[in-house]
This record gives sequence, structure tokens and C-alpha cells, in this order.
Amino acid sequence: MTHTRHTLIALMEDKPGVLNRVSSLFRRRNYNIESLSVGHSETPGISRMTVVVNGDDRVVQQVVKQLSKLINVTHVQDVSNRPTVVRELALIKVRASHGTRSEIMELANVFRAKIVDVGATSLTIEITGTETKVNSLVRLLQPFGIEEMARTGRVAMVRDGASDEGPGTETPF
Repeated sequence: MTHTRHTLIALMEDKPGVLNRVSSLFRRRNYNIESLSVGHSETPGISRMTVVVNGDDRVVQQVVKQLSKLINVTHVQDVSNRPTVVRELALIKVRASHGTRSEIMELANVFRAKIVDVGATSLTIEITGTETKVNSLVRLLQPFGIEEMARTGRVAMVRDGASDEGPGTETPF
């Protein structure tokens, strides 16, 4: 059995305890949630959850069916094999001296990241993009000393006009 990363999107009622019931389902199946992002959707009273798990297709399909049965969950889909737009946001606080500030700012510029806070001894960088892009910037900033980092995890949407068939591809933009 091949274990692959699956991106699931679930729409659920915005009520207390719903996220707990969803995460309990993953815990009962002994799945580690690699990434979890929840927020408001375009519909009032409905939240959108994007969750990334690692597992084989058969078991993940079972998880999708179990999620669909939860009373407050209105829709679930595995978008792993569909063309999607996938993004992640990261805030990275990196140690910056007078001698390294310009180099760090140049790196941020190359990655189209933004400097969102300047302190006496650090810079905070905001980057949005694919997981690969975020990881690349993190790797280049590590020698300067990353003091703190917060990442949203993956958020995803199926591309406009994308059919249910065909390979899953993430946009490179």
C-alpha cells in the first residue's frame, strides 16, 4: 500500500465542538494530521477546513465517508487528485544585525515576501506561496537564525473548470 499526502476539504457548521469531533475521528483512526487550517467560508455560519493527512487511498476514502456522516459536516471532498490552487502563509522572525539586514531583505524580495515588522535585533517576514516556496525561504534564512516561526498549513481550492478526473496539480504561481 502506498501512503501519499491527501488534501481534504470539509465544510462544517460554525458551532462549538465540531472541530473536536472532526479531529477525534482522525485520532480514532490513528492518523497524524500534517496540516490543519480552519476559517470562515463564503457562506455565513459555515466554516471551511483544509486538512492534510498521509495515508493510502482506501483508508483515506473511508475517513472521507466517516467525516461525511458527522452531523455538523455538510460537505467533504478529497482534492488530492484534482487541479488545485494551494497556498501556505508563514511569518518568520529572523535574527538581523546591521550587517545582515540588507541581505535578509534581499532574500525576502527574491521570494516576493514582505517585511512586516522591524525590530532592533530582528526582522519579521511574511511569505505566501506553495509549501516548496516557503520551505526554500526557511532553509535560506536558517543560517541567520530563525527566532520564531508560525505557518498556517495548506489551504486549497479546486481550480475553476476543473473536472473530477485527471491528475492533481498545484498552480506554480
